[in-house]
Amino acid sequence: MENVQEQTVDQPKKKSKWNQILKEKWLYFMVLPGLIYFILFKYVPMWGIVIAFQDYSPFLGVWESEWVGFEHFQYFFSNPDFLRLLRNTFILALYDLVFFFPAPIILSLMLNEIRLSFYKRTLQTLVYVPHFMSWVIIASVSYVFLTTGGGVVNELLSGLIGKEVNFLSSPDWFRPMIIGQIMWKETGWGTVIFLAALASVDQEQYEAAIVDGAGRFRRLWHVTLPALRSTIVILLILRLGNFLDTGFQQIYLMSNSLNRSVADVFDTYVYFVGITEGAFSYSTAVGLFKSIVGIVLIVGADRLAKKVGESGLF
Repeated sequence: MENVQEQTVDQPKKKSKWNQILKEKWLYFMVLPGLIYFILFKYVPMWGIVIAFQDYSPFLGVWESEWVGFEHFQYFFSNPDFLRLLRNTFILALYDLVFFFPAPIILSLMLNEIRLSFYKRTLQTLVYVPHFMSWVIIASVSYVFLTTGGGVVNELLSGLIGKEVNFLSSPDWFRPMIIGQIMWKETGWGTVIFLAALASVDQEQYEAAIVDGAGRFRRLWHVTLPALRSTIVILLILRLGNFLDTGFQQIYLMSNSLNRSVADVFDTYVYFVGITEGAFSYSTAVGLFKSIVGIVLIVGADRLAKKVGESGLF
């Protein structure tokens, strides 16, 4: 009797779910292209990580290549380059997290305080533009500005202090230059999410704060920032998932033989070893190591966020 009753209760629930799906079929249809994209280009290629445990040969294929277990991982961790790559990648990622991550938040707060809508929209457009420039263009602009013997910045320095600074080849200037490029290119685009979150803040909260005598800074601290807190936490968790992804194209374009000691990171190492030297299995093992670190960081950050009272991702 109890089983029959459970079945009769479950049947209406299943029907209601299908009815809901059919009712909103066009919304699901709109999701379909994105779903197909992720399946084809994100999930299907994941089976290729098996070559990290093989001595892969393109002539033999995946199924006939010899299995070597964790041999590539052991070689990578014992390689003298490992600590250098880890240090360079970690320092760049830490600089990115400390200097770039707060930049869109600060810019969003500044734009949100502008009351003239035309001026605000104009500034938003101007700060969005660099995002659509390729790293090749940004590297070329950097070269024009920073090169010795005719660079705009060095011409100014030569006139002010009487000497030039070799920004492009100096290991000391490589990391600040990389972070500066990222901030110039992506800070404006990063404000999109934060400005959208600020648009949903109830204006009555600001009015109540004004009635209570709160100045602009107090309204910013007690109304605006709490409204952004959940968005900041979620984006921080997602950023930690890509903590070791310092970006290949930018680093590759800005590196040279003189700054290679600080420019070599996991992304460029995978390219040089995997593509130019044909060590496909070894480079896949390096990439898999990066992915595992990313998963650990994102899960750990999510649990930490939940402990401090935020919703988290999972």
